[in-house]
Amino acid sequence: MKEKIHPNYKDSTIVCACGETIHTRSTKPNVRVEICSRCHPFFSGKHKFMDSAGRVDKFMKKYGDKKKDKA
Repeated sequence: MKEKIHPNYKDSTIVCACGETIHTRSTKPNVRVEICSRCHPFFSGKHKFMDSAGRVDKFMKKYGDKKKDKA
């Protein structure tokens, strides 16, 4: 490995707006974020998939389950 080209990693603390604290290593000693995996709706399970235009139903009507049609 080449000398003097790699960043200097040190212990770092990541603090989310929700209060979650994560300890890791980074080039910055402290990092503040607005959203983390604990409070993000997609990762916390509160995310809801909405099909407002009916695209899924339209797709299923057009292509459907081909195995059911053949049986």
